[in-house]
Amino acid sequence: MKNLNKILKILKANISSVLIVLMLALSSFTFTTDKDLNFETVKNLDIFYSLYKELNLYYVDPIEPGEIIKTGIDAMLKSLDPYTVYIPESKIEDVKFMTTGQYGGIGSVIRKNGDYVVIIQPYKDSPSDKAGLIPGDIILEINGKNMKGASSEEVSELLRGEPNTKVNLKIKRFGEDKNLDFEFNREQVKLNSVPYYGMLEDGIAYISLSDFTNTAYKEVKEAYDSLRTANNLKGIIIDLRSNPGGLLIEAVKICNMFIPKGEVIVSTKGKVAQWDNVYKASVEPIDKDIKIAVIVNSSSASASEIVAGAMQDLDRGVVVGQRTFGKGLVQTTRELSYNGVLKVTTAKYYIPSGRCIQAIDYSNRNEDGSVGNIPDSLATEFKTKNGRKVYDGGGVKPDIVIQPEYLSNISASLLIKNLIFDYSVYYKFKNPKIASVDKFVFSDADYNDFVNWVQDKDFDYTTKSEDHLNQLIESAKTEKYYDDVQGEFEILRQKLAHDKNKDLQVFKDEIKELISHEIVSKYYYETAPLIYTLHKDPEIKEALRILKDDKEYKAILTP
Repeated sequence: MKNLNKILKILKANISSVLIVLMLALSSFTFTTDKDLNFETVKNLDIFYSLYKELNLYYVDPIEPGEIIKTGIDAMLKSLDPYTVYIPESKIEDVKFMTTGQYGGIGSVIRKNGDYVVIIQPYKDSPSDKAGLIPGDIILEINGKNMKGASSEEVSELLRGEPNTKVNLKIKRFGEDKNLDFEFNREQVKLNSVPYYGMLEDGIAYISLSDFTNTAYKEVKEAYDSLRTANNLKGIIIDLRSNPGGLLIEAVKICNMFIPKGEVIVSTKGKVAQWDNVYKASVEPIDKDIKIAVIVNSSSASASEIVAGAMQDLDRGVVVGQRTFGKGLVQTTRELSYNGVLKVTTAKYYIPSGRCIQAIDYSNRNEDGSVGNIPDSLATEFKTKNGRKVYDGGGVKPDIVIQPEYLSNISASLLIKNLIFDYSVYYKFKNPKIASVDKFVFSDADYNDFVNWVQDKDFDYTTKSEDHLNQLIESAKTEKYYDDVQGEFEILRQKLAHDKNKDLQVFKDEIKELISHEIVSKYYYETAPLIYTLHKDPEIKEALRILKDDKEYKAILTP
């Protein structure tokens, strides 16, 4: 122990000399370009080191160097924009997953539910699926380590690992008296960028694109080729809802499938002029005439916005849904010491009309993530290829705007408390088989069973009216009016008080739909909810309607 303390003292002493050398190196390199600016850089690095040294020497409790420096780095980068981040060596696998869709692990969606983390959905043919894990399985132990109280992130870290390494799980399963033990190998898990594609009606195809990994273009092209070979295609719907983006080049290639060679799809401009680029359609398209509808929402970001924006600006397709997220910033990865990575914003995206899709104010968003209304004074007008007016200021505003549907308070509470998920596990235990996804019906009798099942569960909530009343009461107390109107407030509180059993009937259709989504996934894996809602989804129905109406489709794309 004494020797260890001596070593630590030597290391602490050496930190000082290392930082001084670093600052001298910085000054000798950068003072030639901007003396005053770089003096400030060196001065503040010195202040940072001095502050850390004083904390390390005198702070009342022990300081963990890695944690406190990481906190400082994160706070510094957060002050710039939400996307410039430091990624330590321990999180490098997350970067690889974002660009490839691949990771080493068991292949399951997991979530915290009470004291433990639960298997929500094993991916089809994944290691967890082949081993026999099912939705609802509670993870009690991983490799002999008790998981009670562990977070989803902690459990995920333990489940991930190099392919062909063993993992041992102790599981508690609904309906089983004894705990179950599983031992199987991790594998390389690949999540498809195109989780589903198929035909709808009247020659209209549908492709769902969930992200832009390095196989996105390949998967979209394969889906399109398969649909075109087997059908007489008249139109195609590309669903980009909740697609967070990914690799720019994949978005460019997907656009080029339908956009003529030579057309500008997107350009990037930043501080380093050498990195500015213009991305054009480099090859002849595979279909330059087919009608296209692109569906987006407030969670469609980055590369999704490039595809939607390019289709709109070049009048190549109709955009349907809600205004997109507004992430028009380009990130570049820079390698750091000790195998860390800096993901730094280096440029902005500009789509063919010349507008930038970056939100004017990315720090203040609506609750659903959207950029909200943009004052006319802040928006600049641009023109599409045909001369239609479009505007910047944040994201891509669809040609056909469909207001999003918001859940009732009771539905939100049932979801947040995991009760709809828990009931679907209970339902599968009672019903080993159900009809196919397109024929499954959750009947009124089934719903009555759910209502009875949920009676003794805790899922209380407050309505917006109750929230507003509580705020009004607090204001009245602050302003000394409450005593005079207390009786009226109590009468109003009773009238506004929600009734859970009544709400279970008022919002019956909405809750039935949520339960149906959860149930079909338990039998038919992760794509089942999407397939189940294809012919009910309002955005898909609207996109389908427009593609079937040649006159309206052309009218939308005409100034």
